Amino acid sequence: MSQHHSTVANTPLAGLKVLDFSTLLPGPFATLMLADLGAEVIHVESPTRVDLVRVMPPYADGQSAAHAYLNRNKQSLTLDLKNPASIEKVKSLLGEFDIVVEQFRPGVMQRLGLGYDDLKAINPRLIYCSITGYGQTGSYKDRAGHDINYVSLAGIAGHSGRQDSGPPALGIQVADVAGGSLHAVIGVLAAVIERQQSNQGQHIDISMTDCAFTLNNMAAAAQVAGAEDQAPEAATLNGGSYYDYFKTADGRYISVGSLEPQFMLGLSAALELPILAQKGASMFDDDRQAVKDAVKQAIAAQPFAHWQQVFSQLDVCVEPVLSLKEATESQLAQDRGWLVDVPLTAQNQNHQKQLACPIKFSRSTARYDYVGQQLGEANAQWGDV
Repeated sequence: MSQHHSTVANTPLAGLKVLDFSTLLPGPFATLMLADLGAEVIHVESPTRVDLVRVMPPYADGQSAAHAYLNRNKQSLTLDLKNPASIEKVKSLLGEFDIVVEQFRPGVMQRLGLGYDDLKAINPRLIYCSITGYGQTGSYKDRAGHDINYVSLAGIAGHSGRQDSGPPALGIQVADVAGGSLHAVIGVLAAVIERQQSNQGQHIDISMTDCAFTLNNMAAAAQVAGAEDQAPEAATLNGGSYYDYFKTADGRYISVGSLEPQFMLGLSAALELPILAQKGASMFDDDRQAVKDAVKQAIAAQPFAHWQQVFSQLDVCVEPVLSLKEATESQLAQDRGWLVDVPLTAQNQNHQKQLACPIKFSRSTARYDYVGQQLGEANAQWGDV
């Protein structure tokens, strides 16, 4: 039994226990959310093939800042899965840890003797979530890939960006996180609820590309049911209207989302642009481009700070484009508690600043017990192999 007593009393997922075999970002971010909300997570790591996130700069408090965040509240257990004793160790944990998250290519866990069928024979209540780029079946299942490939094949990149410069290089990993991580959490928790009725576990097949494809939602509905081809800068919400980013006189950017009539009229007044009030709602290409050009010229005439001041007083869906540093230091970040101080270890109460769990409950809380552990820090607790 675990000797670690965490502050899980008021967390919504207290009692869930997860064996996490994943590395890098998609699986670890999923299990971070589960751990923050009270699940007990053992991160099973290789003693020899290091998770690359562990060596990703920059470093803080002696370890990778990314690793310290993605693996907070988790216990690090090193097991060589090519060692039969390690396989037996995993199987021995299944009586207590009945949720598994893994991110290997299809077939790897089966070859190790740790596939779903192998483990459900030991524990029929096992919930086993596999996160891969292209899923457990299909012609792409054995292909390597990264986030940029998944958003390309899912059609997201193809209707994003500019007609003259192509798809944008995104600042976040959309398919990894919104595709893989968040859908994995949904799938695991749905299976937990279903298990309460059936008393049976099941295998969850999460393809990051499948899940990223559903993120197209409105554009895909227009394409598949409305037979309306989607392309960059062709629709209202992807740059085909004045719903867009505009450069200020000093090279910063402002985001304009003033679509509804009352917001459009407010923006028209603020920018002193009668054309916006007259033709802003027009669906004709010539009108749309003329309106957008007028907004572009008006915003380019003044610096960022001017527009920040003007629109902070108006409720018209116009906001400054902040750097990540500015966002973390913003009033909104303070108001909503975007950052939290997390102890370095359960014993060392020096803190590291990290992103907080964003889900807020009326009664339950998230927990922040410690940052990601050193490799194998929980080995003694669980018995070395």
